[in-house]
Amino acid sequence: MDVADRLARADQIITRGVDKNGAAEILGLIGVESFPVEMLAELTLYSECLPKAVDYGFTEHQRYLQFLWDAFDRCPMCLNAVFAVPVRRMIAKSLFRRVGKNLIVEEGVRFNFGQGIECGQGVFINRGTYLDAKDGIELRDGSALAEQVTIFTHAHSQSNHVIRSYAKVTVEEYAIVYSGSMIMPGVTIGAEAVVAARSLVTHDVEPGMMVGGSPAKPLHECDHQDRHGAKLNHVWLLDGRFQDE
Repeated sequence: MDVADRLARADQIITRGVDKNGAAEILGLIGVESFPVEMLAELTLYSECLPKAVDYGFTEHQRYLQFLWDAFDRCPMCLNAVFAVPVRRMIAKSLFRRVGKNLIVEEGVRFNFGQGIECGQGVFINRGTYLDAKDGIELRDGSALAEQVTIFTHAHSQSNHVIRSYAKVTVEEYAIVYSGSMIMPGVTIGAEAVVAARSLVTHDVEPGMMVGGSPAKPLHECDHQDRHGAKLNHVWLLDGRFQDE
């Protein structure tokens, strides 16, 4: 079975809704042969052990999709870009709260609740990013997260660890968060803003501003040379690969 056939079959299974047998078949399509179906029937996700699982809940379909997302990155087929990008895209479209056209997600991206993630059109998420989506993460059109970015939407009380607070994070249109940065709960990264690498962002970032440092502070207005929106050419891969959906 070639790549196109495997993708077509996986899409059929996901579209109809994934049960334990469908999950087992998809595992076979991604190169994990003969995984015991009975083990899938007993599956409990780590995310189901988190407090927010009470609010979100997991349908059978969502549970298996999140399992398959993480399982995929543990098999060699995840290294074949023409297979991997479409697989992650089709899982995201069925698991995330919202997904626009041309989503690209690289290897090793993790999240606790896909149901809390919203992606606009042309969003790019690079490898090793972690999305704590407990109170929701919105990545708007043309925005990007570079390698090893971490976004948190929850915090703990210092006096009582059981007490938690939650606040959504939003990355607005055509904003970029560069490698190794951490975004804290409740932050909004303004449209066309840039977060420098290895920054700790604890407050909102104004549109069109470049910030950096730990904690991040405004550095200067971005030099967009009067280019805005799509004219910023947020093309992530050679010749716009995977951005022609």
